[in-house]
Amino acid sequence: MRIGYFLSTEEYPPAELLAQARAAERAGFEALWISDHYHPWTDAQGQSPFVWSMIGALSQAVSLPVTTAVTCPTTRIHPAVLAQAAATSAVLHGGRFSLGVGSGEALNEHILGDPWPQADIRLEMLEEAVEVIRKLWRGRFVNHYGRHYRVEHARIYTLPETPPPIYVSAFGPKAVRLAARIGDGFINTMPDGELVRRFREEGGGDKPCQAGFKAAYAPTEEEGVRLAYERWPTEAIPGELLQVLPSPRHFEQAAQLVAPEAMREGFVCGNDAEAHLAKIDAYAKAGFDEIYVANTGPHWPGLLDLYQREVLPRMR
Repeated sequence: MRIGYFLSTEEYPPAELLAQARAAERAGFEALWISDHYHPWTDAQGQSPFVWSMIGALSQAVSLPVTTAVTCPTTRIHPAVLAQAAATSAVLHGGRFSLGVGSGEALNEHILGDPWPQADIRLEMLEEAVEVIRKLWRGRFVNHYGRHYRVEHARIYTLPETPPPIYVSAFGPKAVRLAARIGDGFINTMPDGELVRRFREEGGGDKPCQAGFKAAYAPTEEEGVRLAYERWPTEAIPGELLQVLPSPRHFEQAAQLVAPEAMREGFVCGNDAEAHLAKIDAYAKAGFDEIYVANTGPHWPGLLDLYQREVLPRMR
């Protein structure tokens, strides 16, 4: 079981993300996730630095493996460009970089004015995008004329010795089948053993399964609930709204239907090590190999200290 730290680009500015990464490595975390957003979910979160700049900076700040959780390679940035960005990132990190991909959300991907496709089309686009990326990682000139993407006389010259693994995020049956078929690993955020089972049975086998959860470290559980509700009420928005709403203000409108108490279900709030261990155990029992924890609010040094003293030693 590998325990990692999740860098939330929606909530913290670049310098603070680097400080968290350094502190997480000192605390004993074994890997990093980093989110890829153009917008935060709500204005209260307030940040969205460019992830590829952050990944370059992380290569000079820490020695931990880094995975994007997750990048959408279909609409906002062409997969041929992302193939180059990921290849350079893998070189900078000495092979300790993994490309986590998913079908995305309108929140980030609609910004160039392209139509936001239905879910089946998004999965189709994701599969072709991964095909394009892998072709370019072979180091030869590529011409690709697909249903969704064209690439002409393109070659990536700066490549790692071994192409980075591509982990695929999936939450529904069709997406899980796709992840099992094209992915080098599986990404999710729920302790759902059925999804892990499907991934493995559909062809994922013993490929790594990563998952993440959110915490709101604070002196009391009530203060943690307040911070979680202030920054991340979107975590309790149900259904497909997370994929189709186009802007932070729309998420803020939908979040008005969320009660503060709903934060207790998705978040670990407060400063109780046992609550963190119980959450990790739920993901472990679901079959995940790697678990990443994100903090919300200003008290991230306290969370890292808690893990260093009371959580990580017991996991080992």
